Amino acid sequence: MRRVKQLVHAHNVYRKGFTGKGVCAVILDTGAYPHKDLRKQIRGFKDFTTDKRECYDDNGHGTHVAGIFCANGSLQGVAPGARVIVLKVLDRNGNGNTKRVLEALDWVEKNKAIYQIRILNFSVGFLPGADDEDQKLILDKLERLWDDNVVVVAAAGNNGPREGTVTVPGISRKIITVGASDDTGQGRNMPHGYSGRGPTGCCIVKPEITAPGTNILSLDHRGNYYVKKSGTSMATPVVCGALALALQKKPSLRPEELKLDLYLSARRQEKSAAAWGILDVDNLIDLI
Repeated sequence: MRRVKQLVHAHNVYRKGFTGKGVCAVILDTGAYPHKDLRKQIRGFKDFTTDKRECYDDNGHGTHVAGIFCANGSLQGVAPGARVIVLKVLDRNGNGNTKRVLEALDWVEKNKAIYQIRILNFSVGFLPGADDEDQKLILDKLERLWDDNVVVVAAAGNNGPREGTVTVPGISRKIITVGASDDTGQGRNMPHGYSGRGPTGCCIVKPEITAPGTNILSLDHRGNYYVKKSGTSMATPVVCGALALALQKKPSLRPEELKLDLYLSARRQEKSAAAWGILDVDNLIDLI
């Protein structure tokens, strides 16, 4: 995570006292293991796969994502002062269905005021060829949450490098879509240029922002250990963490304002021409 923070220029933000304190995010994923670096940050857990009450993760993807966002121990996430609610919608193989996801999003809609939910991390993407009606149902629900003051952040998917490979729901014109800035093929089982690329069918630039996603060290679900994973799923909580820092500084910011601030503060590079640029945390916080 130190490498990640260096790459996204998160140098001064912590010295200024910003940690994401007071900000609550929801992570829809495979669950979360109550790792020693995470358990105090978990504010709630709900299982939409088997209805278990105890917080768990039988895959590891969700634990890794949550650690990047808000781990607070030997490993420090991007927003170590933030809290997280974990909604398990994917099974041990990382598979899910529309019904589970919609139930989880309904739960967010009903409980966002109670838990003061400001961010939704959606590192879950539809496979190519998924039913069009299912895709529309998810997109409509996420865009409604966005309009209702929840910042929705989705992964671009790992089907690049061809154009038009951003997965649903990352194609939404409203929500923030995140690609991997370092998709050079150095990650395990990840080819060069794996990060999904736009434009969308409506000619919208996607992803809007990129962040490191390759060989990211975060929390393991098999005990109090650490493991490296790669993908745009790992880049997404990096951006969510930066947004939590921003919301700590200025809680009144609406999703569309945060999206504009990401655009204005992004670090432009030639290799990121398909997006606005690479996340720059210090620039973002200074701009707000």
